[in-house]
Amino acid sequence: GPLFERRKRTRSNSSRHHFSDVVTELGPEEVRWFYKEDKKNWKPFVGHDSLKIEIMFRKYCELNCVAAASRGGCMNGAAPPETAAGGGDRRQGSLDTSSVALDEGNHVGVEINVEPVCVRGGLYEVDIKERECKPVYWMQQDHIPVMRGQWFIDGSWLPLEEEESDLIEQEHLNHFRGQQIQDTFETDLIVKTVDSKDAIHSLKLSRTHVDWHSVDEVYLYSDATTSKIARTVTQKLGFSKASSSGTRLHRGYVEEASPEDRPPQTTHVVFVVHGIGQKMDQGRIIKNTGMLRECVRKMEEKHFLDHNEEHVEFLPVEWRSKLQLDGDTVDSITPDKVRGLRDLLNSSAMDIMYYNSPLYRDEITRGLTQELNRLYMLFCSRNPEFEERGGKVSIVSHSLGCVITYDIMTGWDPVRFCLQEHQAVEEQLELHWMSYEEQRLLEQLRLTRTRLRELENQLLTLEASKPSTPPALKFKVENFFCMGSPLAVFLALRGIRPGSSCHQDHILPTTICSRLFNVFHPTDPVAYRLEPLILKHYSNIAPIQIHWYKKCSASNPTPYDEIRPTYLNPVKDPTSDTESIPSPSTSPVLARRHYGESITSLGKASILGAASIGKGIGGILFSRFSRSNSQPSVSSGLEGGAAAEEEEPKQTESQSAYGLSTITRPTSPTADTSLELEQRMDFELREGLVESRYWSAVTSHTGYWCSHDIALFLLTFIYKQKTLSSEAATDMSEP
Repeated sequence: GPLFERRKRTRSNSSRHHFSDVVTELGPEEVRWFYKEDKKNWKPFVGHDSLKIEIMFRKYCELNCVAAASRGGCMNGAAPPETAAGGGDRRQGSLDTSSVALDEGNHVGVEINVEPVCVRGGLYEVDIKERECKPVYWMQQDHIPVMRGQWFIDGSWLPLEEEESDLIEQEHLNHFRGQQIQDTFETDLIVKTVDSKDAIHSLKLSRTHVDWHSVDEVYLYSDATTSKIARTVTQKLGFSKASSSGTRLHRGYVEEASPEDRPPQTTHVVFVVHGIGQKMDQGRIIKNTGMLRECVRKMEEKHFLDHNEEHVEFLPVEWRSKLQLDGDTVDSITPDKVRGLRDLLNSSAMDIMYYNSPLYRDEITRGLTQELNRLYMLFCSRNPEFEERGGKVSIVSHSLGCVITYDIMTGWDPVRFCLQEHQAVEEQLELHWMSYEEQRLLEQLRLTRTRLRELENQLLTLEASKPSTPPALKFKVENFFCMGSPLAVFLALRGIRPGSSCHQDHILPTTICSRLFNVFHPTDPVAYRLEPLILKHYSNIAPIQIHWYKKCSASNPTPYDEIRPTYLNPVKDPTSDTESIPSPSTSPVLARRHYGESITSLGKASILGAASIGKGIGGILFSRFSRSNSQPSVSSGLEGGAAAEEEEPKQTESQSAYGLSTITRPTSPTADTSLELEQRMDFELREGLVESRYWSAVTSHTGYWCSHDIALFLLTFIYKQKTLSSEAATDMSEP
């Protein structure tokens, strides 16, 4: 019967047959390379990447043609050198021998290697010889297989296996080279009648066979017994062989590979730092970053199509696996009873104890610093135009990684902090009645301290004449996104107290990082708020709720920086005037809306069995311990602040790169509720409508990675800052 076929090809006749309308070798733009990630379906490389791989593949075949001829022809059925290098596609230019590495003592039978091909935005490299795709910036045990596609299945346009495809291509060239190709690519609807008797050539494969009904009509048939029986029955009923059980094949991919088909140059790099638990689940940060990158790409396609000249890339930072720490000492002292639970705690919550230990803290911070700098320098070496074009760098940290990253950026040193605090306490000791001998010793001690200060000043003068110590990180951090972060409780236990400053500089100077974001889920037991550490009355102001990504598609929500502060519990300010400008104390109280992505479902998707439950248990224990210890310090800090105000006014100091020289205290016991933060820092995910808070308390801490709301939130501020920078540059250029 008639077979109706709707053509899906987008390539034009002129580009498909650049030199002639006869059967010749496929050009590099007609071949498409594929990769298979996570053992799923084959995915095509973008046109730019496929062209680069194909040209390097043909170069590899050309250079090894002598060795390949001894094995029965050029490798993998590729065209001979004169066609692969010259006649395939002259538009690609001459071959660059700089990417060829000759084996020492090269001779016949020894293969010549070529350099790996950089693909997928520079994140991976393709090894032509091994047919593997390997990541550039991180270690991965399972390499990604790649495949060269020449013949494709109709409809799905998935490639045939490379061995079968090479055999079919070789047979096609042997029997149809030079024959006229029917001009059918311009028509939208073609009616053909195909019957078994029309087969003009056949090729027997291992489990299938291929029939050529014409130069352009090629069908693949299964040789399984059931397929033969079905074919016989349908043919007796009057159906053709092709229409009953054949699979139409196409030579060349549906879409031509174009050099313009490529992502834009990376303008913003985001380093993703993990928290606890990587020892137990190595490689998890790579998978989490992959999930976050996938969500970001979907949000870019939906909401940021106008930013086609910008590209944000996410790179995982795995710092735990390279550390030695105590070796296996903790494992050797762990009892055998309930060993599974103990191993979970040793592999997750133990990282917190390691970081609080003065013996291992420096090793952890040094390991993360080295890995961040290594990734940045590697990225810049492979993308030299990144710094020239003013590329930005941001950091996304999770859990304990937020604290470690913060300490690296600020240079906080607990040893220096303890020495300074001890000195301050000694200087504040009250004089009491003492004997003559005690007075004499005290005078000698005073003189010794004076002499010590003079020597220290001389040493500082000499050090000041030397070049200043470079910062730990080799790049400026534009944004610091904390997810599920206990940073606030660490700062509180270090003595940070709220004051009267309305700026981020109170805890993180803008000279170090332009903006700080604290993102958390309401039921995350490890996360704490940062804003009340700057202005105390913000403990009664609700965090800003992150926009639901589905709502953003239907309407334009209020920009984050324009959202007014909202009190959780209304408090009247007796000094406020009803006609004055609205402040946090006079703003209306809004009910919290509970819609958006369910963190329960997100947590299930991001957690692998008991490993993540162990992280949740460790987080709950840590949060309970931290809260029980942090509350008394707050009250004592307030009392100390009131006493200090009576004796001598003290200027409020901020935690910065100075190493927290003194414990900061509020300037007055009564907070000024009319103050507002210059920029909000606490951002809260919305709870799902149907969600168990007890189950969510376990899953929420690891559920950030696959959240589309988080992905949209990150892109909103990353692209917004780029827009603001462009507008500022335009304003400065105008007279």
